[in-house]
Amino acid sequence: MSFLPEIDRNETQNAVEEVLERYRMYKFLSFEEREASITASPTERFHGPTYVTSDQTASIAIYNVDTPAKQKNFCERIERVVKRMPRMERFLIEERYMTNEHDYITDQHVYNHVFQPAISEGKYRKIRWKAFYKLACDLNLLVEKERASG
Repeated sequence: MSFLPEIDRNETQNAVEEVLERYRMYKFLSFEEREASITASPTERFHGPTYVTSDQTASIAIYNVDTPAKQKNFCERIERVVKRMPRMERFLIEERYMTNEHDYITDQHVYNHVFQPAISEGKYRKIRWKAFYKLACDLNLLVEKERASG
């Protein structure tokens, strides 16, 4: 019996793939800035105080500055983690998951055509799991298996 927790590989892989999906969204989609509304909203109260003050322009300005900064920091963090990986793992993650062509590239395409020379599916899976494990550790995404009580 090991004192180390057992990792749920499927859940951990799903968590890493979700993070890489978010990376691609932040990296390749443009940020739409919010603009202040100059017309009254239908929920605006004209018949008495609500004791709530708001500064729409300040809220929008904060959002327009903070959101792109958070997205940029997130992308840079993912890129730093990937850059520290061994060459094969880094290559796999960059070619399969960090490209804007992700939706059109399959695992089979990567291990048969992108890797030179081509590698087997089993070797590809090993490399991918090692890379995912390192990403999950660094980004605190490891999912432990539920222990059976008894």
